[in-house]
Amino acid sequence: MRSLFWRILATLWLALALVAGLSILLGRALNQDAWILSHHPTLQGLAERLVQRYEEQGPKDTQRYLEHFRHRARIDIQILNDTGQPVVEGTFPPRAAAFEARHKNPRRLPWRRLTEEFTSPTSGESYLLIYRIPYPELDAWHRGSLLWPMSALGIALVVLTLFSLALTLSITRPLDRLRRAVHDLGQTAYQQDSLARLARRRDELGVLAGDFNRMGQRLQGLIGSQRQLLRDVSHELRSPLARLRIALALAERAEPHQREALWPRLGQECDRLEALIAEILALARLDAEPGARQTIAVRPLLAKLKEDARLLAPEQDVRIDCSGEPQLEGWPDMLERALDNLLRNALRFNPQGQPVEVTVTEQDAGLAISVRDHGPGVAAEHLAQLGEPFFRAPNQTGAGHGLGLAIARRAVERLGGNLRLDNHPGGGFIATLELPAALKA
Repeated sequence: MRSLFWRILATLWLALALVAGLSILLGRALNQDAWILSHHPTLQGLAERLVQRYEEQGPKDTQRYLEHFRHRARIDIQILNDTGQPVVEGTFPPRAAAFEARHKNPRRLPWRRLTEEFTSPTSGESYLLIYRIPYPELDAWHRGSLLWPMSALGIALVVLTLFSLALTLSITRPLDRLRRAVHDLGQTAYQQDSLARLARRRDELGVLAGDFNRMGQRLQGLIGSQRQLLRDVSHELRSPLARLRIALALAERAEPHQREALWPRLGQECDRLEALIAEILALARLDAEPGARQTIAVRPLLAKLKEDARLLAPEQDVRIDCSGEPQLEGWPDMLERALDNLLRNALRFNPQGQPVEVTVTEQDAGLAISVRDHGPGVAAEHLAQLGEPFFRAPNQTGAGHGLGLAIARRAVERLGGNLRLDNHPGGGFIATLELPAALKA
């Protein structure tokens, strides 16, 4: 993954390297002979003035002018004709000429040698002018000129501005997209694939977008499930309330001796309503903060559930197959609620004479607890819908409110596990809780 930190660092270093490189190139360009001849204030137009003075006033006057010019500007000048012979003596001493001849590398000389050709417009003669400028004088002129610092500053500003703009846009555009996604999520108008392109970025912003996308999908799913749950709750509550209203209306119109027969029906409807509300509250409590994890001893928990099942259905036989003393780290109430609902569901459909089998199996991936009955099972096309709130298969009509498996599934998911519901190959129905290894003590 390309870290945003390294991207910012690389951008800054690249910008600095470009500024330094372009400044060096600018320095080399400003140090070329042609540029110096055309921009140095002392050398501008000097060739024309010297040739004109030589042709009008002769070599002696020109020599005196060169000596005076050497004293004032500290620049040695030679003037040669088209055959390479000096037309005036010049100011370059013979010893310096011999020193220059011995050093083939001009960079090691204490002066800069510049040459300029000039053709006289009057006589048509061609001349070669040789200037020798000491490097301190040349450097002083470079430092005093505003062109070099202004050009270097302009290069730095342009390069840094372009790189800063690119870096800023690469950060602010994704943040702006995330801000709009947060706004859409707050308005419940979030599109699940709105951050798909941003999530493909291989940096911290891409990881953030991917996490936010999953969070948005999860929240939308929760909002949708809550809305569906409210619709289902209102539908399920409407039936017992309607029956209570009818029973009360009949009781108001009935004779005193007839009312006695209606009281059990009213009590039965109240019990059904109370049981439904208790299951709805149990389902809602699963989304609350469960608190700190605790050590769960699986064998004693199953023994307690077996005793409760014996009181609920004394005619049924519950068999527990649990080797060793398996333990989990989690929330005992949550695991007990899940197993209790699965066991009650199995007892409801298990025929007499056949046992309800509870099996605990330790696996590499964690712990598996299965509850099997020998009932009619569920049609294959309805298996995927099992565990949805208020869903009841056609052969389960009238058996509960369709919340038992939903409570069990939600509890197992809060524990970080998975609930598999399927028909057993040998007949009946089997529900398996798969708890991850992280929960094993």
